[in-house]
Amino acid sequence: MRAVAELYEEHRRAAFPPRLKVDDAHGVEMVGLDCRVTGCVGTWLENRGRVDNRRWDTLAECEQLLNRAIPALDEAEAFYYRRLLTMTVLILEKPDDPQPR
Repeated sequence: MRAVAELYEEHRRAAFPPRLKVDDAHGVEMVGLDCRVTGCVGTWLENRGRVDNRRWDTLAECEQLLNRAIPALDEAEAFYYRRLLTMTVLILEKPDDPQPR
């Protein structure tokens, strides 16, 4: 949980890549993707490592979108979005995640 919390704080302080305010990457709307992931991560942190099924499904979908979009980004943009991907994967792969999510 600590790793996700640290990444989340780092991400909150990071500047959003300017080009992606208006451009998509491989058909992925990047502003919305950022909002969806950070919202789910914030909820996960507030709930001490628990997230409901809807947010879990959202993170799973966002993981796929991030994997599709990141190769189309420049280095700085990709760094910003890889941090989101790392948080997403850490949450989805948490081995002791109790049911229900």
